[in-house]
Amino acid sequence: MTQSLRQSAEADAAPSLDTVETPALVLEVAKLDRNVARLRAHLDTLGVAFRPHVKSAKSIDVARRLFAEGAGPITVSTLAEADYFAAAGFTDITYAVGLSPDKIHRTRELVARGVGLSVLIDSLDQARALVEAARDGGVMPRALIEIDCDGHRGGVLADDPALVAIADMLKDGGIDLRGVLTHAGESYGARAGMGLPEAAEQECAAAVAAAERLRGAGHASPVVSVGSTPPAHFAKSLDGVTEVRVGVFMFFDLVMHGFGVCKLDDIALSVVATVIGHRPEKGWIPTDAGWMAMSRDRGTQRHPVDQGYGLVCDIDGKPFADLIIDDASQEHGVIKVRPGSGATLPDLPLGTRVRILPNHACATGAQHECYGVIETGSRDVVPVWPRMRGW
Repeated sequence: MTQSLRQSAEADAAPSLDTVETPALVLEVAKLDRNVARLRAHLDTLGVAFRPHVKSAKSIDVARRLFAEGAGPITVSTLAEADYFAAAGFTDITYAVGLSPDKIHRTRELVARGVGLSVLIDSLDQARALVEAARDGGVMPRALIEIDCDGHRGGVLADDPALVAIADMLKDGGIDLRGVLTHAGESYGARAGMGLPEAAEQECAAAVAAAERLRGAGHASPVVSVGSTPPAHFAKSLDGVTEVRVGVFMFFDLVMHGFGVCKLDDIALSVVATVIGHRPEKGWIPTDAGWMAMSRDRGTQRHPVDQGYGLVCDIDGKPFADLIIDDASQEHGVIKVRPGSGATLPDLPLGTRVRILPNHACATGAQHECYGVIETGSRDVVPVWPRMRGW
């Protein structure tokens, strides 16, 4: 009898990859631990603090494996994440999404609960909203100013007059300005590691320059925060940076593999799917894992090797030669040989179980309620770790 991962957790039963209801999200815990140890060791050599981004995991159980002991500093992408992790003892939190005025009351509620919360702003309008809210004398979050290091997303340039003007407004309004934060989003255009050391250098230089400019204007700015998984692994020096925020590094995925950041064997997350039919005249093997299980993320579409909606492996995690989920509808994934490959379609009878490595671990994880945790080389799913959702 098949059994969903959530039902297994509630019934205190232990399913296996051979019996769990599919599609199911699976996490190889040894690979998770190895990925965390690798980056932590690298950051230790560079002398910077570690502030992992828990948006990728959205799980207390995963977050606890990021730190040798206790609940260390974390980054979140939603206030629901902040609530969830704060309730588990993670009280040093950076909310690394531009702050909208309607969310200020929720940030104050977190601070009132004892959370050291930093929020992100990049405009005078956001600074003004914080200052106006602070006029009632109640507790307020700390602030970080977002710096644009590569034109990818939000932020102000390090030499923009608005940078000091924002800081002045915060100071005059009694808001604690902690420093600056940036994200090297353009690093995601790299391939096979090319350009990543340069992206790391550019990210670091922009953040440090902004912090130095603020200090020159009388603002202490003790925090200089950078964050993007590809540059973090290739950085040769982070002089002047105080912390690194990274998220998908803990799982890795096919996009990170395409960047040259990880090997296929480093990818800790996969989706178990079942073969539900055959279309030999089309070269198709349909499965029950469509885009509702894998997500619609096609992050490798512009890479030299397009992985479709995911790379297909056998049930023990060994990749088949050039076998991908080539197309997907809501609850159907179509296994095909990669276009242009000389590989042949394997014999996968009806009911065969496969595992699919995801393009984007964060997006695939978001489709599921929990992780089925396995040891490498084992099919036993023990334990089951819940994930949180929402904003």
